[in-house]
Amino acid sequence: MKQRIITALILAPLIILGIFVLPLPWFVVGMAFIVTLGFWEWTQFVKNNSRLMAIVPALLVGAASLYFIPFSHQSLNQHLPEYYVILGIGALWWIGSSVFAITYPKSRSLWEQNNIARHLFGILTLVPFFWSVLLLRAEGWANDPYHGAKIVLFVCLIVWAADTGAYFTGKSIGKRKMAPHVSPNKTIEGLIGGIITAIIVAWLSAQYFHVEFESPLAMIMITLLTVVFAVLGDLVESMFKRVSGVKDSSNIIPGHGGVLDRIDSLTAAFPIFALLYLLF
Repeated sequence: MKQRIITALILAPLIILGIFVLPLPWFVVGMAFIVTLGFWEWTQFVKNNSRLMAIVPALLVGAASLYFIPFSHQSLNQHLPEYYVILGIGALWWIGSSVFAITYPKSRSLWEQNNIARHLFGILTLVPFFWSVLLLRAEGWANDPYHGAKIVLFVCLIVWAADTGAYFTGKSIGKRKMAPHVSPNKTIEGLIGGIITAIIVAWLSAQYFHVEFESPLAMIMITLLTVVFAVLGDLVESMFKRVSGVKDSSNIIPGHGGVLDRIDSLTAAFPIFALLYLLF
């Protein structure tokens, strides 16, 4: 626990600094690096004699998305149809994969022996995440270069708040398991505690960062759905690790495991939040 806290205290300021300080081109590079590490860790979930060969399909898809889809400030602020297609695909993926996690182990037979599906699952997890973060980071750039950074931090804060609230609530009063075959420690009570904590943090953060929603009810509903899918995103990665016999996605982050272990909730939260926020 001590090592986890020390690492978190070092990483959190660096993440916030990167969100606010990096110019968009370098922010794209940073996000691409994080997603590439995620793709590398995902190779443990696919069956291949070589991890180098296993990462190739994901890298090709990721590179193709950058080649064919514009990522300048102007383009990202125009909300082109292709962005909504990516966000929509990401949202559909998280709905489907959440069903897999909740119904596990019954759902296991549907995809366990399909290696193409395992490759596709990694792409669907990380590519929409990449584009959703870029879209939010560039939001309102012409009027305020830091407005999008505040929105990105807003999403991170509500997810972190939900994780913290769920942990302490579940530890204190958690009884009913969400998905006992995937993650025995996650409870319905913890989820409710996480949602309440996230809504409180969302309300305060929206006021402080001037993140505007159509109405207070819209803010609550978008936060609610984002948090629910963030929790389910954590369950989905736990499901893939369980099937693959992997405890942590890697040991690259001391005390925290791998990149996927740290961003599993965010990979689900960002596409859901971005789609709802940009639409409504």
